[in-house]
Formats: sequence, structure tokens, C-alpha cells
Amino acid sequence: MEDREVGVEPTRRGLQCSAVGLILCVMLGAWSAQALEMSVGKIPFLEAVNGSTVMLPCTYISCIGIKNLYFSWQFNDNGTMQTVCESVIPSADVLVEDVSIYRERVEFVGKNNGGTNISILLWNITFEDGGYYTCFGRNPKEKGKNHSAVFHLIVVDEVRVVDNTLATIIAAAVGVAIALIMGFMLLKNFTLFVLSKLEEKNKECLVTSSGIDNTDNGVSGSKADSKATPKKK
Repeated sequence: MEDREVGVEPTRRGLQCSAVGLILCVMLGAWSAQALEMSVGKIPFLEAVNGSTVMLPCTYISCIGIKNLYFSWQFNDNGTMQTVCESVIPSADVLVEDVSIYRERVEFVGKNNGGTNISILLWNITFEDGGYYTCFGRNPKEKGKNHSAVFHLIVVDEVRVVDNTLATIIAAAVGVAIALIMGFMLLKNFTLFVLSKLEEKNKECLVTSSGIDNTDNGVSGSKADSKATPKKK
């Protein structure tokens, strides 16, 4: 019996250690997955007029800090990824100045000194500049894991004016419907009020007429009946 108990105890300890190890792996995996994030904002697209200057936004967020963070902007040219610019950020408190730019009319405007902005400007854009741009980042603290976010630039001749005719018609129809409902409710309440007043008047007339009939018929008749019939001589 003692040998069996001694054999069972190490097995239980082994299972407990395995469970703890599995939990730690899951926690570390989730922590690592959220260690770095690249973001191009809540609206990942922009419609701009040909010849204008636009900014392609991108920021990075790191919960474990950065060290020699590599970032780049890439343009999808009919399926071929072309590097627009790239650089390495040694640490979060270092100002990024040495940025390699490989495309004309591109300017790096991100600042890393106390911030996380790695945005770029495109000057005097043309229709060829329209397409998908990828903001890419790789933090060595995450053992080379890659992160990216995509921004869509749409170049047009002129900004399209949104036709609000349908929306105006719908809003007017809704307003008319609400006005009709309110008018119907007011008319209904007024009608009920008038009917209640008429009903009260009818009740008063009935009570009054009933009192008059009793006085003329019942009361006077009872007095006449109460008198003794005169005897004949």
C-alpha cells in the first residue's frame, strides 16, 4: 500500500506541473500576441483629389517596449510590394532622423521622441499613387514577429458630392407621418372630451326632467288622494 501511494504522489505532482506550465504558456502567448500593434486609424482609407498632398497615418503600440524596431511603408503595385521608406528605431526615447526613402514625393513626418508616430506625406499625388499601402513593423523583443496594417488611398479627379435627395425625401416622409399621428391623437382626445361633456349634459337633463315629472304627477296626486271624500247629504 505504501509503495502504491508513493507512486501516485509523483504522478499527481507531474500533472499539476504540466497544468501550471500549460497555463503559463497560454498567458505568455497571449501577452506576446498583443506586444506590438501597428495601426492606421479607425478609417483605413482616404479619397483625395489628384495633385493634392495627403498624409498616410500609422502608429505603433508596444506593451513590452521596443529595441531596434524595424518599420517600413510598402506600396502594392499590381501585386508587387515596393518599399516606399524604411528605418530602425533603437528605442522609444530616440528621435528618428535617418529614414531611407525610395519613392519620389514622399516625406517621413513621424516623430518617435516620446511618441509612436511613423506617418508619411505624399506630395502632389497622381493617379499612379492610388492603391494599398502597408505599414509594417518588426520588434526584436518579440523574436522577429511581424505586424502590419493596410491603408487604401483613392485618387479622384474631384471630390464627389453626396446626393442627399433620397435621405431628404425619407426624412420629409417621416416628419409628415409623425405630424399626422400627432394630429390624429389630438383630434381623438378632443372628440372624447366633447363626447364626455355631451354625456354630462344629457345626464343633467334626465335628472331635471325626472324631478319635474315627480312633482307634477306623483306629489300633487298623492295630496289629492289623501283628502277625505265629502259625504253626500
